Order: sequence, then structure tokens, then C-alpha cells
Amino acid sequence: MPAPKSLLGRAFALLAVFTADRPSATLSELSRYSGLPLSTTHRLTRELVAWGALARDEAGRFTIGLRLWELGALSPGALGLRERALPYLEDLFEVTRHNVQLAIRDGLEAVYVERISARDAVNVVTRMGSRMPLHATGVGLVLLAHAPKDVQDRALAQPLKRYTAHTITTPNALRTALATVRRDGYATSDRQIETFTHSVAAPVRGPGGEVVAAVSVVVPTDTRTDTVLPAVRACGRTISRALGWRTP
Repeated sequence: MPAPKSLLGRAFALLAVFTADRPSATLSELSRYSGLPLSTTHRLTRELVAWGALARDEAGRFTIGLRLWELGALSPGALGLRERALPYLEDLFEVTRHNVQLAIRDGLEAVYVERISARDAVNVVTRMGSRMPLHATGVGLVLLAHAPKDVQDRALAQPLKRYTAHTITTPNALRTALATVRRDGYATSDRQIETFTHSVAAPVRGPGGEVVAAVSVVVPTDTRTDTVLPAVRACGRTISRALGWRTP
């Protein structure tokens, strides 16, 4: 794709270079991956560092700056939700002693806005601010099952990425999974991302009853689902009530 012409577009092109797999980059890497001339990259990174959008370490590599994290935390989709949900997420963690996660939907991805984990809990690939596909995660299945029909149609029409042999990869299998989530009121994602974990997720509802987020616990595969499911569902209902939802 051609390099953007506007100043703002060029700045966004530089910021888009950073991913979970590429959390830092040199000046030349920023220039190469963004498609911008090295002189332009040098000038823009200097301004972005001065503003706090980028930071530069002692080795000369650039990373995302704290100023962007501060702005991201002000997003209406995450700010009030995280503040209200955190005490109940901590309760869920104390009860289960496993990884606890809270996510919202952005397009066809689940964005993780909070995570609590113990030092000895099973390792997970997600972190605060990371994104995962809706079809392969517990929180994603909850969010997609209650998403508008046009969002579901888009998810069913696109290729479904395979992570393990257990990942949902066909439209029919995804339709069945979403129907099961709506019927049961929770989702399980069994070894879809990694073969040694599965997750149990429940919806979080807003004042009008709409599903605005999902909460989950990620456990080792040898953990029985029924040992954590009641706590996960109770946590989802409690956060929902804190957001103004009232049980019909």
C-alpha cells in the first residue's frame, strides 16, 4: 500500500508498526515497515517521543509510550467497565485462583481490557490490550453469540484461523457453537488457542440487557468445567448489576 500523505496518516502508519509480536523497533525498521522515508520517520518519531506516544530505550529501539496507554484507558468501552468490574474480578480470582479475564468486542475481535493471574496459574497468551479472534476464545464466543446479525454474518463469511486441531474452523461448527452459547448462557472454548488450556466465559450485560462484555476463567485442560462455571456466571451477573442491569 502507498504511504499515507497526511501528517496524521503518517503518524498512524508508524504506530501501526508495533504489534504483540513486534513490541519494539529501530528507526530503520519503522521506516521499512511503515513505508515512510527514513528522514520522515526520523522527524515524526522525534515528535512522537516528545509527546509521549513513543518511548526510546538505551539501545535506541522505540516502543509505545505511556501517553497512548493513558488515552486508551479513557475509552468509553473500557473505562467505566473496568472500574466497576475490577472488585468482582478480584473476587472471582480469589475463588478460582486461575487466570481471570474481561473482554469487549471491537469488530470481529475480542479486546482484553483486564486480566488477573497468579504466578503459578497456567500460562496464557493474552494480556491487557491484546486482541484475539472471536471464534476461538471463550469470551469471543459469548460476544459473537450476542452480537448483531450483520456482525455474525461477517464472522461466518471470513476464513476462521486455526490455532490447534480443536479450533472451530467451519461456519457450521461456529453456528452450532453460538447457538449453544445462547441456549446455555455461557461458553466454553476447549483447547482452541493452546492445547493445554480451556476457558469458561459468561456474558456481562448493560442497563438495557445488551451484552457489553464477557468475563472468563482460563484453566488447565484437566480442570473440570463445573468447578469454575458457577463462579464465572455469578461474576458476570454481579458486574452486570453493577452496570445497571436488573434481572427480569
